[in-house]
Amino acid sequence: MSIAQFQAYGYFILIFLLVVVLYSYIYHLYTKKKDADGVDYESYSNMALKDDIDDTPVSAISEDKEK
Repeated sequence: MSIAQFQAYGYFILIFLLVVVLYSYIYHLYTKKKDADGVDYESYSNMALKDDIDDTPVSAISEDKEK
């Protein structure tokens, strides 16, 4: 086995591992939408598009909360 064949096998193994890591990270992002506190931050992604004064807020603010 020459060094060129060894490099080619190593390249394909590296690319395969990177693809597996990428797809597992994407799967993790779409299955775990909420963080540890239970907040879904994906709902905040539309905030820049819906910023008129008449639009509903992303999350409701309670008046009962102590400050």
